[in-house]
Amino acid sequence: MIKLGVFFGGKSVEHEISVITMSQAISSLNPDKYEIVPIYISKEGVMYTGDDLLDLYSFKDMDVLLKRCYKVAVVNDGKNINVVRCPAPIIGKKILNTIDIAFPIVHGTNVEDGTMAAFFNLLGIPYVGPDILASSVGMDKIAMKKILKESGLPVVDYYSFWSMEYIKDEEKILKDIEAKLTYPLIVKPGNLGSSVGIKKAKNKVELVEAVEFAMEFADRIIVEKAVENLKEINCSVLGNICDTEASVCEEPIFSDEILSYSDKYMGGSGKSGKGIKGGGKNGKMSGGKGMAVSDKKLPADIPDSQRDEIQALAKETFKILGCSGVARVDFLIDKDTDKVFVNEINTIPGALSYYLWEASGKSFEQELDEMIDIALKRHREREKLTFSYDQNILAMQGNGVKGAKGAK
Repeated sequence: MIKLGVFFGGKSVEHEISVITMSQAISSLNPDKYEIVPIYISKEGVMYTGDDLLDLYSFKDMDVLLKRCYKVAVVNDGKNINVVRCPAPIIGKKILNTIDIAFPIVHGTNVEDGTMAAFFNLLGIPYVGPDILASSVGMDKIAMKKILKESGLPVVDYYSFWSMEYIKDEEKILKDIEAKLTYPLIVKPGNLGSSVGIKKAKNKVELVEAVEFAMEFADRIIVEKAVENLKEINCSVLGNICDTEASVCEEPIFSDEILSYSDKYMGGSGKSGKGIKGGGKNGKMSGGKGMAVSDKKLPADIPDSQRDEIQALAKETFKILGCSGVARVDFLIDKDTDKVFVNEINTIPGALSYYLWEASGKSFEQELDEMIDIALKRHREREKLTFSYDQNILAMQGNGVKGAKGAK
């Protein structure tokens, strides 16, 4: 049986969404194949483990929950990846468990942006999902758009800047934006998801307000030309850079001009009554699968030719960014011209896009199995690469180490 370390939470504005996605996933993992080792990362960056973490409803009272869990560190001792109590007790069990493979179910900055992937690389443990580069580029809307544009994929016109630049010379930045783009505009933090920090601006006054709002969440800002007669389409991709498949497409239905956080996770209601519900340990919510992922048309009401175009662009985006596992690519369609634009990619999407794959004929359990198989295959391939040399030049005799000062 595979010991699967499921990492979730983290210092992110999408912390709670990560907890929900975790609950959805573990309820669909085959218990005959996997032993779940939950590793919860608090908003302060402290790791915990314990069986109570597998119960979604225990998170309603964090103080009580964490008192029932152990603070831990994850350590490579040269033979095993150990989950050890931290600080280690003088008397009692120090190593609480081991992990064979890590499954990060995390969203947002400080986790999904390459931080978790780097941690797993350092430990030398196989892990599900994108590597460091794909994670960081996928989270950085600005870098992503530059790479996609350079690769010839269609993206809307945009302008980006650092918050410090804006603080230093607000008028210059505003003038540059208005010279390059026309209203209405969409203003976003450069590296957040779940529609956090996003506003639409129809004039300069609203632009200033939107920029200052976005600056509360990130130090880089992106301003995009809004598609006014808009249809949004999402498509998931599963695989690796050599072998990908695309899901059916969905069309989110939103209550405002911008698909909001509450639209995505509370069904547009903004109240828990329609969002997180369900029952039992590892319980599935909202009618069986967790968060109510916005109202939507599934499959999307688009012509077959446009569906094929979007699926091809989704797979190309996935490959260009070097993704692995499952991702969701979001598109904008200008209904006046029928032109399709790649909007962004979610390298670890909310709910792991299970509903798109179920609509494509693949169960959530099958999707999770494939993601884990892809991760194990990548790890085997990476083990064939050379990352260090056996020789220790510091132990060499003679003049071997002379001239080392200043060498890089």
